[in-house]
Amino acid sequence: MYLQKMFSCSQLLARPNALQTFRRAASQGKMPLARAHGKSFAHRSDLRQAKRIVVKLGSAVVTRGDECGLALGRLASIVEQVAMLQNQGREMMIVTSGAVAFGKQRLRHEILLSQSVRQALHSGQNQLKDMSLPVLEARACAAAGQSGLMALYEAMFTQYSTCTAQILVTNLDFHDDQKRRNLNSTLHELLRMNIVPIINTNDAVVPPPEPNSDLQGVNVISIKDNDSLAARLAVEMRADLLIALSDVEGLYDSPPGSDDAKLLDTFYPGDQHSITYGTKSRVGIGGMEAKVKAALWALQGGTSVVIANGTHPKVTGHVITDIVEGKKVGTFFSEVKPAGPTVEQQTEMARSAGRTLASLEPEQRSDIICTLADLLTERKDEILSANKKDMEHAVSTGRLSPAMLKRLSLSSSKLNSLSIGLRQIAVSSQDSVGRVLRRTRVANNLELEQITVPIGVLLVIFESRPDCLPQVSALAIASGNALLLKGGKEAANTNRILHELAQEALSIHGVKDAIQLVSTREEVEDLCRLEKMIDLIIPRGSSELVREIQRAAKGIPVLGHSEGICHVYVDHEASVDKAIKIVQDSKCDYPAACNAMETLLVHRDLLRTPLFDQIIDMLRTEHVKIHAGPKFASYLTFSPSEVKSLRTEYGDLECCIEVVDSMQEAIDHIHKYGSSHTDVIVTENEDTAEQFLQQLDSACVFWNTSSRFADGYRFGLGAEVGISTARIHARGPVGLEGLLTTKWVLRGEGHTVADFSEQGSMTYLHESLPVAQVLPGRRTTS
Repeated sequence: MYLQKMFSCSQLLARPNALQTFRRAASQGKMPLARAHGKSFAHRSDLRQAKRIVVKLGSAVVTRGDECGLALGRLASIVEQVAMLQNQGREMMIVTSGAVAFGKQRLRHEILLSQSVRQALHSGQNQLKDMSLPVLEARACAAAGQSGLMALYEAMFTQYSTCTAQILVTNLDFHDDQKRRNLNSTLHELLRMNIVPIINTNDAVVPPPEPNSDLQGVNVISIKDNDSLAARLAVEMRADLLIALSDVEGLYDSPPGSDDAKLLDTFYPGDQHSITYGTKSRVGIGGMEAKVKAALWALQGGTSVVIANGTHPKVTGHVITDIVEGKKVGTFFSEVKPAGPTVEQQTEMARSAGRTLASLEPEQRSDIICTLADLLTERKDEILSANKKDMEHAVSTGRLSPAMLKRLSLSSSKLNSLSIGLRQIAVSSQDSVGRVLRRTRVANNLELEQITVPIGVLLVIFESRPDCLPQVSALAIASGNALLLKGGKEAANTNRILHELAQEALSIHGVKDAIQLVSTREEVEDLCRLEKMIDLIIPRGSSELVREIQRAAKGIPVLGHSEGICHVYVDHEASVDKAIKIVQDSKCDYPAACNAMETLLVHRDLLRTPLFDQIIDMLRTEHVKIHAGPKFASYLTFSPSEVKSLRTEYGDLECCIEVVDSMQEAIDHIHKYGSSHTDVIVTENEDTAEQFLQQLDSACVFWNTSSRFADGYRFGLGAEVGISTARIHARGPVGLEGLLTTKWVLRGEGHTVADFSEQGSMTYLHESLPVAQVLPGRRTTS
């Protein structure tokens, strides 16, 4: 086995073009290039550029819960991630614990075996003794476990064609100049040969840590645990990134588990005074305080640091790669403090101001919306100037399609229309929050109400549609919700001025912070992880964006639809004029819209009839590319290109045509291939239409009308935040009503449950009351 491992490593080293291949790939931008060392990365997103990375594995990560032996599953997933990054051309180093635990397991096994043999020899003399284990000295355990630990690492890395090398160090190796130079030279040579160095303190000979020794400066760090070793090594080797894995999610402002403990996404050197440290982990000699001191020391030396959890079963398999990809994992140490608040602080500010917004009188919320409507027209020159900058940048980069450029563009007429729409929302907001939906007299002097209330904090993520910002802001204000906005960078200038106007309008009643625009480098996936701060996510954009958000949102509901695969079914009893008009409008009015027709279903009896020919002619005149469904293609000698999938959203002047034998088959087809968005039947048979409307399970089902009517404005909702295909909460076009939930309010006079027991004097009435009835001293809304 040893010869096999040696042969594997020699094969890796013997590849003459390996290093050249890595350097060539780096020069082509396929992997991170080495950067000038001296300054750490300022933002998480910059971590993608990390070339040389040190991964520190704490004792709690490497060892099992019983502290005897290694956590092989965790270790295997970590090795896989390190090997993958190494094979991408990065230079990986591991600082590992685990020798003591591995040795303890081996020595306990040997001692138990020895005791068992002795007991067997003396059993005939009735001198059986308890098999008690002696206290094992840590240095002896380290000596016994070091070789086995390294053999395990070597075997695991060999599976990924990656060679490893073991290096044991002590404090003296860093304080002796010659030894330090030798260590530095050895590590550089190993990295040059694409070998992963695995470093550990030589615990077999190292003295116990001095309790009062500390990290005193860049040049005199004391190697008293693997945290300080990893920090010293990272600075010594000019590493770009140090990843310290432990058994906690990262750094908290107070001991994890305490009521008010908050995980810090980013930690700055000046924030030490605001941290209260807890106890050390179950194993190891460090602790979070030691980790922070080591991290700050490394940061001072020019190495970025992330402290994260390496033991959580759901994230261990990708925690290292997530960190390198810049995802919000653990605590990132940065020397650059942002000028504005963090997204977590913005969310807290929005929630606090949102509660005040919800408590305002309806007239005050309406006043805010009308003020915003006025500002859109009064300050249109500023808005259009900012939008012009965004348009010029988008055109010069050439990254946006014509359809996206159209959405990005604003005009005076668009702003006027927005202003009118906002005033409609202002009117509808008068009876939104606090409306009584149900009133019940539970018993005498005990009355129950169900009333409408805001959902809480909304996160709206939208692409290249700046007009979405004032619309959604008005709906949030009308419904009393706090709002967090994340717009596309292509509309950054326009979004900024529109957000300023929204806050200006909010400030007239002291709730400026209720709407926040996220302008930091937050990734969408990171925002979707704020499940303790955000109550509902509303994506406005492409189906790719919606799907990405739905995948990323782990504990937050997402209101929206990932696809708009809308069908129009033309029945054999359809009117010729209606069918042509409806198909044309559904497909050609705005092909990129989510409510545009994507599949045309035609009754079999209509084939080779004038109606069918006229529909085909109309589609050709409109330059619509036709894809034939399998059944339709079987009727044709020379058919159009056969559709690749019946579940396709084209978003352009393209559509699929398929043939069905009956209305029921059309329903079955839509249920199988549709997206539950909007579906249409064209027929003059009322019974057929009613069956279609009742049986089809879509958010919007229409009879003899275009699918393009599936829109909040056309429904009279004033505006919409999107169209939902979900089964719970709002469905279809979502306007003001969809941004409200309810709560129950019970008013009594000292009632208790005991009053209604067998010994009590009261009985339940459960009488329904008119919701418009006014209670003494209180205004209600009908």
